[in-house]
Amino acid sequence: MELSFYVHIPYCIKRCGYCDFNTYTPNELQDGATLEIVSNDYIDAVLKELEAAPLDEVPTIFFGGGTPSLLPADDLGRVIAGIKSRNGLTPDCEITLEANPDSVTAQKLKSYIEVGFNRISFGMQSAKPHVLAALDRTHNPENVKKAVDMARAAGFKSISVDLIYGTPGESLDDWRDTVTAALSLDIDHISAYALIVETGTKLAAQIKRGDLTMPDDDLMADMYLLVDQLCEAKGFSWYELSNWSKPGHECRHNIAYWENKNWWGLGPGAHSHIDGKRFWNIKHPTAYKQRLFEQISPVQAVEDLTNEQIEVESIMLGIRMRQGLSLARLSNVQIESLRKFSLDDYVNMGEKQVVLTPKGRLIADRIVREITF
Repeated sequence: MELSFYVHIPYCIKRCGYCDFNTYTPNELQDGATLEIVSNDYIDAVLKELEAAPLDEVPTIFFGGGTPSLLPADDLGRVIAGIKSRNGLTPDCEITLEANPDSVTAQKLKSYIEVGFNRISFGMQSAKPHVLAALDRTHNPENVKKAVDMARAAGFKSISVDLIYGTPGESLDDWRDTVTAALSLDIDHISAYALIVETGTKLAAQIKRGDLTMPDDDLMADMYLLVDQLCEAKGFSWYELSNWSKPGHECRHNIAYWENKNWWGLGPGAHSHIDGKRFWNIKHPTAYKQRLFEQISPVQAVEDLTNEQIEVESIMLGIRMRQGLSLARLSNVQIESLRKFSLDDYVNMGEKQVVLTPKGRLIADRIVREITF
């Protein structure tokens, strides 16, 4: 057996207007901690939580957030070293760092390589200043190229950028410019996600007031088909609904999620999945640290998945992948439902597999509902 680790770094300098993630700025923390103070005892708490995890060898580690690149390499390296000495890493272990383009320097990137990172994912989101402004992003779009070039020079083997489409005020031409700019970078991987407006965010309030207007569904569909077309033309093949990569540069950590493998989430609010059991930690970093320093488990809740839940999730996740679903695992009724979608060019039905077409990927959720409920 193998065990992947997700390490949550829940700190940001500023909260983006669309963000609903479990992140905190120094001003939002009740203890008023600065990032300098935070990084030491926070990593101590994460290493205490590590003691409860299984001892299986580790093929992937992913540091997400928040903004992991705000913390010094030595602090994050303590977690990598702790996992390595306790569990052991596979020879090709993929170790990813999420980073804000403005938060890295050449020396800092070199330090991340030295402590064990080999893959980095930059939050680019858009190349258009007015789109970044609507998203309340702080980075200068020109810094993305600088950051990517510095990361390559430092020795990162895989470099990814995250993009968001469907921002209020974003046109199809804006999106084309963003994807074209991303593909001109020295990268191996692109993730592109449709903007989801979460209740309680600054962006949701702006839309509710009428200050901003969301694009319609047709434009969102055109944006998805455009990024797929542009990526494929540049040798980036889709391997999951929202992800494209050059050969051999797929994100193996995320594939572990989609294949329902075992992973352990370290940090406040982090989710874990071990042998059909899901559990997640309390959300606030102060409460999380306090529990661990008092030798109390940080787990907030546990869910034992039924066989039916596991089967539905494996279909829901599997159909998002390029290799598609094995027909052998589907019932005759489910296969017949898929044949209807085949007639409208939403899926390709092979002898053994069913795979979504680009058009079918636009309605993946609907297809899953049809064949699982």
